[in-house]
Amino acid sequence: MIICGAIIGAVALTLGEAGNPANMGVCVACFLRDSAGSFNLHSASAVQYFRPEITGFVIGAFASALLFREFSAKGGSAPVIRFTLGFFMMLGCLVFLGCPLRMMLRLGAGDLNALIGLAGLVAGIGVGCLFIKKGFTLPRNYRQSSLEGALFPIICLALLLLFLWNGELFRASVKGPGASHAPVWLSLIGGVLIGIVVQRSRFCFIGMAKNIFLTRNFSMALGVLALTLLVGIGNLYLGKFTAGFEHQPIAHADGVWNFLSMALVGLCGVFITGCPLRQLVRAGQGSSDAAIVVLGMLLGAAAAHNFSLASSPAGPTAGGKIIVIIGILLTLIIGVIYIFRARKIVASAGKPADE
Repeated sequence: MIICGAIIGAVALTLGEAGNPANMGVCVACFLRDSAGSFNLHSASAVQYFRPEITGFVIGAFASALLFREFSAKGGSAPVIRFTLGFFMMLGCLVFLGCPLRMMLRLGAGDLNALIGLAGLVAGIGVGCLFIKKGFTLPRNYRQSSLEGALFPIICLALLLLFLWNGELFRASVKGPGASHAPVWLSLIGGVLIGIVVQRSRFCFIGMAKNIFLTRNFSMALGVLALTLLVGIGNLYLGKFTAGFEHQPIAHADGVWNFLSMALVGLCGVFITGCPLRQLVRAGQGSSDAAIVVLGMLLGAAAAHNFSLASSPAGPTAGGKIIVIIGILLTLIIGVIYIFRARKIVASAGKPADE
């Protein structure tokens, strides 16, 4: 886990130094948002670019799963619920301005707002773990054909090849975060490397806190700590470490909504078993359920900018605040419904056959 965290941190530092936005060497939420813009799913001109890292995560995980015989085509577990939770998880990320990975990268660059986000993420995961202890579980998944499991990675590969063949088919920002990017091949190599590492290690930022709450397993936390320390040391060496709350790159200092938005991310992530990065990797391993979550995140990113829900350095919007509250309440309602469903199933299983 320590090696895994160090590799992810090194890739993020490298991509940040090579041209990706400040404190955003790798951010799944931001990169999905930019990619949604490149598909013309939203019209925010500053955040449009087909990010090769996203397809790299999926392709790297797909290749690794095939090589180590861990590819498993499964799906069919509450697809609408998973889509919805992916949708709201993305909205939470874009109100905070970053996924859990970028949160740690921001912390490693001295952005203390990330500490508040981390507290919110852990709180959301903690609440989600309480639901799990009470019996929350989504319906089981089922084995599917290899084609169904491989379809999402194949689509990602086709989009990547199309981009490499003629990038002008995709929208691209001329200014703003979307216009800041590392060279295509470096981005792709970095994404593939992270996809392989995460597939092999099962590394997950939400899984880290979930393991601590449920099993007192701290091994993944050591990986997250290694990532943050390496990024911090790297930023100090590069002269990019600036401690404080104000004037941080592509971030805002509204503590209440930094906390609540990441609490929503943590709560959704526990229910669907994984952070945004882990969902992409699981989709590469053959999980149609994770692919549905990714589609929910992609549409969530589009909605965030089409309806002015995403935050800016000036702070969260009124719509963003409302959608975070709605997301938290809806996710809690889903949790309660599935607890009662699980209890009903258990009670029915205990009845005599003639009843």
